[in-house]
Amino acid sequence: MSKGKLFVCATPIGNLKDITFRVLETLKEVDLIAAEDTRQTRKLLTHYGIKTPLTSYHEHNEITRGKELLRKLEGGQDIALVSDAGMPGLADPGHRLIKACLEAGIGVEVLPGPSAFLTALVISGLPTDSFIYRGFLPRKRGERLRALKELSDEKRTLVFYESPHRIEDLLVDALEVLGDRGMVLVRELTKKFEEVIRGSISQVLERIRERKLKGEMVVVMEGAEEKRSLADIGSLDSRVIWLMKEGFTRREAVKKIAEEEGVSPRMLYEAVKRVKISREKDD
Repeated sequence: MSKGKLFVCATPIGNLKDITFRVLETLKEVDLIAAEDTRQTRKLLTHYGIKTPLTSYHEHNEITRGKELLRKLEGGQDIALVSDAGMPGLADPGHRLIKACLEAGIGVEVLPGPSAFLTALVISGLPTDSFIYRGFLPRKRGERLRALKELSDEKRTLVFYESPHRIEDLLVDALEVLGDRGMVLVRELTKKFEEVIRGSISQVLERIRERKLKGEMVVVMEGAEEKRSLADIGSLDSRVIWLMKEGFTRREAVKKIAEEEGVSPRMLYEAVKRVKISREKDD
């Protein structure tokens, strides 16, 4: 008897219309659907008139249920794996079932579709060419602070998931460890009350403290600023000197260029002084 196949199916993150024809066909054709939350998945199946048997597979039963699912797959049954919302295997135990299937020589097929963190990253307007996705950070504050510390010099855009009960704690810790950088908080993606809150960490923190937010959230933050060396900063001296010839004082010129380039005014001021001294000696 040939083995079955595990179909990893992306499901809507809010709006039930955000599902592919291919996923709907697969959910109808497989022998069993393994869902992170059967209540949530049943709403989706009912909406589309799908009557395929349903079983639970989540972090609290993944060991015993995972073995059962493997036995069924070994016996030739096809199974669809779905999460609460979005792509299974991200911030849920689905990746362990996928790994177990691959180790057992069971075929795995991924059916792409909605993803909350990618949707939030794109709508954030922050750089998407290089980013780091960290899922949910640790619940305990000490562990969370250590995780943020590890990311403090990370220059790529940062993406996290967070619950409404811990979002304020996360932003307080991020402000302490990462500094008051730009960020975007996205909640209730693709739903009726979808909301995008933009600003610095302190500004977003102030806004959410005024109200009780609901729904799963995605936090997107700017990466760390590129630290420029004194030599790099010194290369800006010609622009400062040009502004001084136009009537700016040295301090005014330094402040203007520093703001435009996002560098330290103090370091630029020192670099300009050194360059001027060096030129005087050369003369």
